[in-house]
Order: sequence, then C-alpha cells, then structure tokens
Amino acid sequence: MARMSDQPARWTQATVYPDMWANPDDDPRNNEGPAPDGELATITDVLTNYRMTLRMKCEGLDAEQLARRSVPPSTMSLLGLVRHLAEVERDWRNWITDGDPLPKLYGKRDADFDEAVGEQAVVDAAFADLEREQAATDALLAEHEEDLGERLGKDAIAVRELLVHRIDEYARHCGHADLLRECVDGRVGQ
Repeated sequence: MARMSDQPARWTQATVYPDMWANPDDDPRNNEGPAPDGELATITDVLTNYRMTLRMKCEGLDAEQLARRSVPPSTMSLLGLVRHLAEVERDWRNWITDGDPLPKLYGKRDADFDEAVGEQAVVDAAFADLEREQAATDALLAEHEEDLGERLGKDAIAVRELLVHRIDEYARHCGHADLLRECVDGRVGQ
C-alpha cells in the first residue's frame, strides 16, 4: 500500500541530466565561448551567475509559495532570502563609505525574514528592492575597479575582499534556496 505524504515529489525540468535544474542548452548561466579573462571579469561573472541562480530558484512560484518557511523554528523562506540579500547589499555600501550608515530597508533586526509574508505586493517590493540595492552597490564598486586591493571605508576593507564576500553570501543562500525550493514543490537541480 502506498503511503501518502505532504512532501512534494522530486522533479526537474531537465531531460538530458536528471540532476540538473535545466538542460544545459536552456540554462541562461551557460555562456558560449571561453570563460572571462582577468580577476574582475571572473568575479563579476560568478556573482552574476549566483544572482541569476537565486532568481531561477524563485521562478514560477506564487507569493504564498515564496513566503513558505522551511521548518520551525526557522523563519527562512525564498522571499526572506530575497529580502535578506537586498538588506545585505545595502549594508555592504555602509562598509565602503565613510558617511553615516544607510538605514535598514526593513527596519528592525530580522524583519527581512520575519515580515516576508505571502502577499504579491511584498514579493514585488522585495524583488524591486533587491534589483535597486544590487545596482547601487555595483555602481559604487565600479568607481574602484582599477585597483581591487584598494581599501575603502572606516574598516579599510579591500575591494577584492568585498567582491569575494558578495559571492560567498549569494552562494550560501543559493544553497538554502535549493533546499527551500525542493520543500515547496519538489524541484531539484543545480
């Protein structure tokens, strides 16, 4: 007798490799030709791919699914991750400027996750916030592309260190997004 489960069945859209998110020919992260040359181009390419991965993990879900939390007592959700990364992008600008810190996007500590509710307006705002904050941080760092060893801000953080830290943050949360997405609808893959 088959057992009923509230867990979604595992599935993928890939037909060539069943452990992949999408077929390689359909994956927007696959670039034709050689990898980028140079340190900055490589770092930028990796960061772009992780950002795209996060968006891909959220595609096709409604507001309730995006806000669905993992397991108690965690408040983590895909929507919470999007809001968290918008908050983090803003905070990184605080690291590299000498002025007064920018206020938190979502107010109190942990509001990025705690207030990630399944309403379309909250989802739309979160993705708009993320896009705006990424662009602002990218623009500020673009002013310092000539010397990745240049030290910025009150804590004298190197541009290179901040760029690599951004990759680290997105990579970690893309791992969370893999597990969250699988819990929501069973979709698995790279």
